[in-house]
Amino acid sequence: MKAFDHFGVMIDMSRNAVMSIDGLKRFLPLLKKMGYNCVMLYTEDTYEVEGEPYFGYMRGRYTKAEMKQIDAFAASIGMTVIPCIQTLAHLNGIFRWDQYPRDCEDILMVGDERTYELIDHMFATLSECFSSRKLHIGMDEAWMLGHGKYLNKNGYEPTHEIVKKHLARVCELAEKYGYEVMLWGDMFFRSWNDGKAYIPECKMPREIIDSVPDRVIPVYWDYYHTQESDYVGMIKNTKQLAKEMWFAGGAWCWRGLIPHNSFTLESMIPALDACKKQKVRNVFFTMWGDDGAECSHFSQLPALFYLAEYAKGNKDPERIKAKFKRFSGIDFDEYMNIECPNQVMPAGEYPQNPSKFMFYSDYFNDYLDALITKGMGAKYPEYAATLRATAKKSRKYGYVFDTAAMLCDVLEIKFELGLRTRKAYEAGDKAELERLAKNEYVEVAKRIKIFAKAFEKQWFMDNKPNGFDVQELRIGALLYRTDACRRRILDYVSGKLERIDELEEKLLPFGTELQMCVTGASPLIATPNILYMGNVAAWG
Repeated sequence: MKAFDHFGVMIDMSRNAVMSIDGLKRFLPLLKKMGYNCVMLYTEDTYEVEGEPYFGYMRGRYTKAEMKQIDAFAASIGMTVIPCIQTLAHLNGIFRWDQYPRDCEDILMVGDERTYELIDHMFATLSECFSSRKLHIGMDEAWMLGHGKYLNKNGYEPTHEIVKKHLARVCELAEKYGYEVMLWGDMFFRSWNDGKAYIPECKMPREIIDSVPDRVIPVYWDYYHTQESDYVGMIKNTKQLAKEMWFAGGAWCWRGLIPHNSFTLESMIPALDACKKQKVRNVFFTMWGDDGAECSHFSQLPALFYLAEYAKGNKDPERIKAKFKRFSGIDFDEYMNIECPNQVMPAGEYPQNPSKFMFYSDYFNDYLDALITKGMGAKYPEYAATLRATAKKSRKYGYVFDTAAMLCDVLEIKFELGLRTRKAYEAGDKAELERLAKNEYVEVAKRIKIFAKAFEKQWFMDNKPNGFDVQELRIGALLYRTDACRRRILDYVSGKLERIDELEEKLLPFGTELQMCVTGASPLIATPNILYMGNVAAWG
């Protein structure tokens, strides 16, 4: 008897990187060969909706023809494509066009007939393009539901009551198209658990249980725990909501260009054990693309392969690694070295991503230098050499190792350049500042340009072009800022400037929870100043 009925992945197509048809035709057969039998395409607004021209406008959305092509290709290799969309929150991309009713932030206006007209159009288009009658309708993380225009219009209502009302309408529309509906389960916990999605095993409140229609399947998502008991408790809680549930784990790729394959295994192996023991029959792993979807999914192959083998009952690490070598042509441990650019800091509760936050960290507004110490970036030349050696061994996957190697080339200099600049300034060492400006600042700019070309190649290998403009804007700003800081240092050294004001301010420490939030979002990494006056969801 197979361990799971559905065993798949969910690919985030909504954070700028929409995988191209060619990219999917390379990736899906690999998943099938590993043992995955379904794939979810997470599309907030990156799919065509007939009758809604502004939905996904200029976002690289899949056309109806492309969706039909993806569905047919997946079917031809024995895989099912399940649409995964949003019908409540996470829709910030559509609101800029002023075509759809909004409660607040990224949340649709519950109760407005235009909302349900839009959702009806979504379902009509998807039902025409995909053969599966399963549909994931999202509805997660609607943090401020009912606290915007809805509150002004209707007065205060408990969150779970608004969800219940909206869900009834959405399910009615889904039934019209013959859909079996699933949705993220966190909103059924947050409303009575102080906004938190996770809680130890407990007896669920009756009003929460009653708010879940019989025909709805809740999906318990959890990417963070490393103890089987934590997963068991939440599975038991979720089972109280409905007769059937799914589990969504996380294949960590959303913290920058580099995946966290080791933490994927550390967190998901106990999750699989819990699912098997609790007889959860349907499991998939999310592959989110927070802050621009920089990470190539082809860099995640060893973690995905290991989880697939483990799900089949193969728990022998050496046997798994030997099979992976035959599968990919690259030694398992060597492939896992793709994450070495992040292995320069002490491990925290969750994976650190210094390869991203020190890439974008500013030279003068260098508050993130409070997290690093002298010598921490010394391993980057070694890492670059290791990654280049692997790149030469594979025609199929070498490009992701090349990109990672060139990132290491940049970080060899940039990782500590802000810290070195600040220390020289504080010491009044103008000779060192001049040396840095004429050497390191010039060289790092050259390396950033070389890296940018490799990153562009990686993106266009996997994805549609839409969305890479965001990366170009970020890297272009970094290059300009590098030159601007270099010039100001030289002006200070020559006496044209009396001081560099930003370097007069002392670095302050900050806590780990704040680190987790700040170091994942480029606008927050680059500067403490304000880049965008909207909500954080818009940076996704």
